[in-house]
Amino acid sequence: MAVEVGQQAPEFTLKDFDNQPVSLSSFRGEKNVLLVFYPFAFSGICQGELCQVRDEFAAYTDNDVEVLGVSVDTPYALRAWADQQGYTFRLLSDFWPHGEVAKAYGCFFEQAGFATRGTFLVDKTGTLRFAEVNGPGEARDQQAWKQAIAAL
Repeated sequence: MAVEVGQQAPEFTLKDFDNQPVSLSSFRGEKNVLLVFYPFAFSGICQGELCQVRDEFAAYTDNDVEVLGVSVDTPYALRAWADQQGYTFRLLSDFWPHGEVAKAYGCFFEQAGFATRGTFLVDKTGTLRFAEVNGPGEARDQQAWKQAIAAL
């Protein structure tokens, strides 16, 4: 893994599904950030995971957590998917340079050109408090994220 718990989380600025820039540092001192990397919009496991986040969204917002989904899809594909699924949290495009942020977090699957299922909790100081990377086809247990959030 490229990053470890206790380190400063790698800074980034990516375009969201409205083609607006979002920087990790913009949340510093304001909110904790849960980064949820996933392979592709409109794919089965990814959709199930993000629908669970959507359905349990209060568990994050009630704990001062900004959820950011990240994939190598374009902002336009992400907007279509968010609209279709009713996602109110932002989805970020790591499209170009292709997968650079996923690489910085150690969750890019080079052979196939997409992010694996990496989940990272960054506290208000920018410190990584939780890190987990699941391989392709391996769904995540979101209870671990909630336990990490509860420990903040």
